[in-house]
Amino acid sequence: MSATGVFEFPLQVRYMEVDAQAVVFNAWYLTYFDEAFAAFMAARGLPYEKMIEAGFDVQLVHTDLDWHGALRWPDQVRVAVSTARVGTTSFTLDFQTRRDGTPTCTARTVYVVIGTDGSGKRPVPPQLAAALGPPTPLRAP
Repeated sequence: MSATGVFEFPLQVRYMEVDAQAVVFNAWYLTYFDEAFAAFMAARGLPYEKMIEAGFDVQLVHTDLDWHGALRWPDQVRVAVSTARVGTTSFTLDFQTRRDGTPTCTARTVYVVIGTDGSGKRPVPPQLAAALGPPTPLRAP
């Protein structure tokens, strides 16, 4: 975690993630963000397993993505993650893939908190709100 509250998750583009245009296929970005989200939460003291044990989970309900450049195999990438908003039953995270410090994709994702017992949507639990922390602007390095 940086001093700014922005978390960075390192990854390397795998050969199988590249499409016929020799760039990372768009669907893989959501996978990158999902992996970065799990690492972000673990780094903030709330690994995914603890959420499940506490009786709640999260569902992705909306994502906006903008591409600024292409990732290719075998690029070394950092996925920056920051909290954009914490609401009553949902929260929003900002993501940014970076190659050599240059943004290649930015995204904003909304998650809704749900009960693991099938009861549906529920308020953001205090331990999740604490782990998410205050909103932190995500800017290019």
